[in-house]
Amino acid sequence: MSHQVLARKWRPRSFDQLVGQEHVVRALSNALTQGRLHHAYLFTGTRGVGKTTLARILAKCLNCVHDDAPTATPCGQCSACTDIDSGRFVDLIELDAASNTGVDNMREILENAQYAPTSGRYKVYIIDEVHMLSKNAFNAMLKTLEEPPGHVIFILATTDPQKVPVTVLSRCLQFNLKQMPPAQVSGHLKHVLEAEGVAFESSALHLIARAASGSMRDALSLTDQAIAYGQGNLREEEVRGMLGVIDQAYLMPVLTALADADGPRLMREADTLASRGFSLDAALQDLAGLLHQIALAQAVPEAVDEDAPAREQLFELAEKINPESVQLLYQIATLGRRDLEWAPDEYAGFSMTLLRMLAFSPAGPDDLPPSGSKHRGATVGHSGHGAGSTGLSGNAAGANLTLNPTLKATLATASHPAQASVPVMAASAPPQAANESFAPPDVKGRSASLATSAASSPAFDGNWRRLAESLPGLVRQLAMHCALVSSDAQRLHLRLPEGQQALLAAFGDKLKAALSERLGQQIKVDIELVATGHGDAAAELGIATPAAQRAREQASIQSEAEAAIHDDPFVQVLVRECDASVQNIRSLSVNKTGTHH
Repeated sequence: MSHQVLARKWRPRSFDQLVGQEHVVRALSNALTQGRLHHAYLFTGTRGVGKTTLARILAKCLNCVHDDAPTATPCGQCSACTDIDSGRFVDLIELDAASNTGVDNMREILENAQYAPTSGRYKVYIIDEVHMLSKNAFNAMLKTLEEPPGHVIFILATTDPQKVPVTVLSRCLQFNLKQMPPAQVSGHLKHVLEAEGVAFESSALHLIARAASGSMRDALSLTDQAIAYGQGNLREEEVRGMLGVIDQAYLMPVLTALADADGPRLMREADTLASRGFSLDAALQDLAGLLHQIALAQAVPEAVDEDAPAREQLFELAEKINPESVQLLYQIATLGRRDLEWAPDEYAGFSMTLLRMLAFSPAGPDDLPPSGSKHRGATVGHSGHGAGSTGLSGNAAGANLTLNPTLKATLATASHPAQASVPVMAASAPPQAANESFAPPDVKGRSASLATSAASSPAFDGNWRRLAESLPGLVRQLAMHCALVSSDAQRLHLRLPEGQQALLAAFGDKLKAALSERLGQQIKVDIELVATGHGDAAAELGIATPAAQRAREQASIQSEAEAAIHDDPFVQVLVRECDASVQNIRSLSVNKTGTHH
């Protein structure tokens, strides 16, 4: 054959040529060097990561005649090594379990396993896609797999280990081969193309590495295709055309329009993408990738590749969009991609995802319609750049029914009683102090976080609730259920309902350590368990706990929110003119996932 595809030509033939599986290579090399061989191995991993290749290399290590015993460095020149590379070694039996699934195929293999090797040191059985075997075939091999003859080694490979019976898994030494990161794939492709004398652009290799999704075999196959497509060269523009990947030059304006909350420009950019025939599913995927790069630029700038496309624009957007917005936009992009199949058409799903991103942009008080607005009907929604209003039919015409600011503030406080509402996207204002830990590196440190400032005092000032709320995780939960009885410079006396005894047993010592750390000195913490009846546990303690205080505050805020809803003109007109009713007001509070009903 005059030409051999890259995936076969550059298939590793020794451990040192294998890319991206150092953890498996190290374990197998040490086992071979020390003579600690297992009779059955199981290699798992997605397609193209090197399972069968690793099995063949292990077969060469076991049968290389250059050494008197198995070796981690086969010579590659002896008859056993060359025959294994060319597929002619009689003592290496490869079985495709996808096409030989029956019990009869397995019985034939097991019967032949009893005979000694013909020319090698070991008889090696490689069973690829072993999860495809039938239940009877698995049962037939169990006994032999557990206690095979001394000259037999089984090497099983599968892309779906969940379908392999646990009775087989327990008899094998299992290795999980990892997907290779794009940087490692592109680095290997660069080495291959330099050796092949093929001209390439680094950005084109990055595109192929991303499209390969961690599979080196897929990457080499795509490289072969790209060489043919580009007439012997790999150029970014041609690789993009072959893969159908969208140029970031078309996606950057989308993010810029979102950062500026410019709805008309955002829709024009969406129309541009659609008119060029790009896959809008791929557009959302690449948009999520850009948002990931922006998040990296904000949190860990050095993690962004120096040769990343549009690197300067990424950092500019990282300064314009705050970190909370990046996280929100990323999630909207990924969920929008998932929902594309349910959309009326692809463009509707794509544009609706962009509009959803725009809807979560902040709208300041200046964006609200004036109180003397002459719009017909109720203003249902608004955006910071002139979104239209929608009218309601009926006798509500001519009434400005925008929700009043008091109700908005009350609802915001009811949903998040422990914090003020924070803008989703703050291009012109610095991040709030409460979100300082999430700020980009260039603004971090402008102000300390509220939690840190509340707990940094070296002495206890008597405010037990503030001290309890500054503690982390489940330690905070335990502290919030404790009531402070007395305190001095060296001691805190707390009371805890008996029903929280399990929490005390698990986190009592951690609470004491956390309190000492917060107060800057070793302090004795006495926690007294108090039996309570079926009434208000906090009341029976004689002193209100922080948890009870917070619950009462939230209940009061909730009641105010409900009253504000009933008193709002918009709601009253709906009830009066449209025969509407207010139901399930309690569901306005935030559910367990943090979303609003």
